[in-house]
Amino acid sequence: MARFENKIVLITGASSGIGEAAAYAFGREGAKVFLVARRADRGEAVAQRIREEGGTALFYQADMADRAQIGAMVAACVEKFGGLDVAFNNAGIDGAFNVNIPDHPEDVWDDVLTINLTGVWYCMRHQIPAMLERGGGSIVNMASMAGVKGFPGSSSYAASKFGVVGITKAAALEYADQGIRVNAVCPAVIRSEMADRVFGTDEADNEAQAASWHPIGRIGEPEEVANVVLWLASDEASFVTAETIQIDGGLGA
Repeated sequence: MARFENKIVLITGASSGIGEAAAYAFGREGAKVFLVARRADRGEAVAQRIREEGGTALFYQADMADRAQIGAMVAACVEKFGGLDVAFNNAGIDGAFNVNIPDHPEDVWDDVLTINLTGVWYCMRHQIPAMLERGGGSIVNMASMAGVKGFPGSSSYAASKFGVVGITKAAALEYADQGIRVNAVCPAVIRSEMADRVFGTDEADNEAQAASWHPIGRIGEPEEVANVVLWLASDEASFVTAETIQIDGGLGA
């Protein structure tokens, strides 16, 4: 039997990259997938592909910078599908890289913290009560290797991702005895639009340089992160909570 048969799964940032890969993977495993992103055309296309493959999926447009939209997003998922079992809080932005703190734009700091950290906190604020109504659930938050290891020139992104690790652990301990597990994934460089913007990995020379940072000798693929997310969300990880799983090709060793 598929691991997520009749399970209701909400994914933010589901229109591309890791979120898109996770959406397809959950759909193939029998989940009812509630996809959330800012880009309606891309999100609708992902939902349509899941349906064409025989899965169940709905798209909902929302911005993780808007607290009211986050609450409405969870309410819509519960209304459309009847509850919430799994949440993958994946949406995030990169902000400024290779910029030291005195030169870091203040508005970029505000935007990155609002979406990457406060957005995840608000997601959980609404997701947890919905999961308690179902008797429990699993939350997976998107952190980063920049949330467990220092990298110069990335202060806003690092602050947001270290913060995600912190609130993940706090929430996990708050609800460990109520059937809700909360974990985070910490990828290194993964093939994505963000990696292309930050590291220029759409160019062969830049990809080779990024690959050299990882002892495994390459950058990661979105599906490799999605596989870990599905495992954490499944009953196979029933004794795993408050963890940060590094998906990094050995970078953090």
